Amino acid sequence: MTKEKGYQDTICVNESNLQNPWYYNLKYLVVGILFGIVFVKAEIISWFRIQEMFRLQSFHMYGVIGTAILTGMISILIIKKFNIKTIHGEPISIAPKKFNKGQIYGGLIFGFGWAITGACPGPLFAQIGTGALVVTITLLSAIFGTWVYGYFREKLPH
Repeated sequence: MTKEKGYQDTICVNESNLQNPWYYNLKYLVVGILFGIVFVKAEIISWFRIQEMFRLQSFHMYGVIGTAILTGMISILIIKKFNIKTIHGEPISIAPKKFNKGQIYGGLIFGFGWAITGACPGPLFAQIGTGALVVTITLLSAIFGTWVYGYFREKLPH
């Protein structure tokens, strides 16, 4: 794990030394496509559903997000409790992450962007895949915002 000027860049460290051919990663493409289809069918990518959430008019998105959080919590608990390893037998290491006020600022900026655009990074590609090509502007803005953050990271509050 790298620490530089008080920053902790990684939550999970991939220390795998396995080398695989390029086509080995095609399974991730298939899973990503299936995940996108689930997003579309569950209306998770719907701009209207996202607006309903931010206007407190529907429980749909809160239910989806809450289920994801609960699933993640249970998964991490099981991984830690039973010392689960990868399918290749490598240990899974989850480093603790310290709280800092920059997370509050980042969360607020993320939330405002999500409310304004009706999209967060996860469903962007599924939205574009359904033909909502205007979302490409949101994708490019997210990429640019990530670049800006990386450029100014050391000057930001932490």
